[in-house]
Amino acid sequence: MSRYSLTHSHMLQRLLLAVALMLPALRAMSQSDAQLTQYYEVPAYYNAGAIGTTDLLRIRGGMRMQWVGIDNAPRTFVATADMPLKLLGKRFAVGLVTSQGSMGLYSNMNLGARLGYHQPLFKGRLSVGLGVGFIDQSFKGSEVYLPDEDDYHQGSDDAIPTRDIRGNALDLSLGAFYTHKWFWAGLSVNHLNSPTVTFNSESGEGGSENNYEFNVGRAAYFMAGSNIQVKNTLLEVIPSLMVKSDFNFTTAEVTARVRYNKFLSGGIAYRYNDAISLILGAELKGFYIGYSYDYPTSAIAKASSGSHELIAGYSLKLDLSDKNKNKHKSIRIM
Repeated sequence: MSRYSLTHSHMLQRLLLAVALMLPALRAMSQSDAQLTQYYEVPAYYNAGAIGTTDLLRIRGGMRMQWVGIDNAPRTFVATADMPLKLLGKRFAVGLVTSQGSMGLYSNMNLGARLGYHQPLFKGRLSVGLGVGFIDQSFKGSEVYLPDEDDYHQGSDDAIPTRDIRGNALDLSLGAFYTHKWFWAGLSVNHLNSPTVTFNSESGEGGSENNYEFNVGRAAYFMAGSNIQVKNTLLEVIPSLMVKSDFNFTTAEVTARVRYNKFLSGGIAYRYNDAISLILGAELKGFYIGYSYDYPTSAIAKASSGSHELIAGYSLKLDLSDKNKNKHKSIRIM
């Protein structure tokens, strides 16, 4: 039985070429994590420490339709839930994170639990969190089609699966998140153990078939932001940024929003060499809904009208009692 060990980025390139999904922005998909314009609404997805940062049970769910107009373009669903809790006089937090994404014949699902510990620090609160979960990935090799004029692959190329294959692996993440009344910031690494997914035929057949390995590389994230009250008004200015890297490719995005009376919000964002975004949001009695539209600034604009993203959720106030002597008001990051 032959075995092919491919890096995450390299295997993605070969598989996507096999289904003729040759996109200039392929390198943006070299990570398994979803690319979300409204990253500030689901910080726990990117940072295992960003849980329980307020006295709220926070639930968020959303979907992203990327590069509308292009067949087999990425589609992503993400959901998070987290809450603080007290145990033995200390403040902890728990959370759940799940995501599902597809691109061409390739799809992946992540499911994980978060556990965090909070410690007062410099008039703020530092949270350190650990994430434990698994990655499930699949490829519909039975639907691969190679045209006769393909100059890149032959029909007998062993690097291209011809059966539906699937595999999963343990996935770990680690993060630290700091909240202060003036700002918040976090640093994290997802896929800390750089898991390797071994694909096998979903039919249970093909003992003589090739096995394929898919290495999910580590991904580092830095996020920061603030809520700035405009004096004598009901307006808040809410800037934020996120820098992400797979240690080969690094990119960043900056966001500037304005919120009125803690109800309506709007703003713009820019993702380096990728897109400019329009963002709208509304909050009422614990409910939240947000929408963003990305217009590509790269050559992908010739084939796509842009990307759409919708996130909705609910926040419920929790009674943590007054036993926590270190309790303080944390800024809201939504």
